[in-house]
Amino acid sequence: MMARAASATFRRSARAGSLELSEIVRISEKARAMRAAGEDVLSFGTGEPDFPTPPHVIEQTCAAMRQGAIRYPPTQGLPELRQAICDDAGAQTGFSANTAEVIVSTGAKQVLFNAFLATLDPGDEVILPAPYWTNYADIVGLVGGKAVRVDCGAELTLTPGRLRSAITPKTRWLVLNSPGNPSGKVYSRAELEALAEVLREFAQVWVMADEIYQHISYEPFCSFRVAAPDLSDRTLIVNGVSKSYAMIGWRIGWGIGPVELIRAMVAVQGQSTSPASVVSQIAACAALSGPQELLGERCESFRRRRDLVVSAINAIEAVSCRVPGGAFYIFPDCRATYGLSAPDGTTIADDSDYCGYILDSARVAIVPGRTFGLGGHFRLSYAYAEDDLVEGCRRIEAATAALAPC
Repeated sequence: MMARAASATFRRSARAGSLELSEIVRISEKARAMRAAGEDVLSFGTGEPDFPTPPHVIEQTCAAMRQGAIRYPPTQGLPELRQAICDDAGAQTGFSANTAEVIVSTGAKQVLFNAFLATLDPGDEVILPAPYWTNYADIVGLVGGKAVRVDCGAELTLTPGRLRSAITPKTRWLVLNSPGNPSGKVYSRAELEALAEVLREFAQVWVMADEIYQHISYEPFCSFRVAAPDLSDRTLIVNGVSKSYAMIGWRIGWGIGPVELIRAMVAVQGQSTSPASVVSQIAACAALSGPQELLGERCESFRRRRDLVVSAINAIEAVSCRVPGGAFYIFPDCRATYGLSAPDGTTIADDSDYCGYILDSARVAIVPGRTFGLGGHFRLSYAYAEDDLVEGCRRIEAATAALAPC
């Protein structure tokens, strides 16, 4: 008689012990399930432009596929795409780079992961100005680093004083996202130069400049590498085609940095995903090398939506919203709703309660600020049709007006 096999017990690694899907994804998936059940839900939770991939990108990619250009690309990225990235940096951003300084990855998120995995030892610190994109902290923790949150105050801006106070002997990176997600903050050249002055005193601190929203900026955009060219030997520029060219699903991002760092990131990438999809790389090359007029046109469309949404949200008595300088998010303050009671008798205690109430009562999905390291706010993406934005803001206003003192 065969012995009965012991039942298997799944055990997560300590590294993945607290890792879950981001709250942004969970809220968006809940909204999607509600819509699938027949409910009229408007979801403003994700940063997904509603524009199509540029037609010439699809045409050139299909032509290349028909010609058999579907082979393993180099792990670092297609040479022609890396050259297009260098050309674009010179023409659009104002700094020079060579192809050895460029890595192409499966989205900008993988660029971040490659860089952190290649450089962080357990306990190394990464400064994250709050509010920040939630995945920064998750990735840092996953590879064994320590995310150091720096509250940027009511102005949502990292100042030289705040930066200096956060730096310790263990600090390895500063992550600087401009235009910012979720705040829409665009750092001026003067602000970047002031931060660079501090960084020159601390040679161990590198700069990860996430500039993925570069072309969605309503104020003059300045790359950190332009503001502080002498720090380029410890600066990684992160960018991609997802936001500017509305190519989210193609999953192409890139990093531009010192050759030694790029080599380490390529080694990491070679043992994980290997090269990014060659089809997507061809598409990204077509986007960067083709007509660029659409960038300005789409930015103007986002500006109109921003103005519409900011005006509507600021008309709500218990909510206040700063005018963002870029990206396609607003990050309003909702703390005036704390302590108010919903029609069903529940009390709003924090930003998560407020966002949950808005989804359940108004059928509008927004994301609480705690997800981005700064409670008391919520993020609303306006990368959606104007009619939906108008209706969504109307619902938020009505639901907020229904809150009453306890």
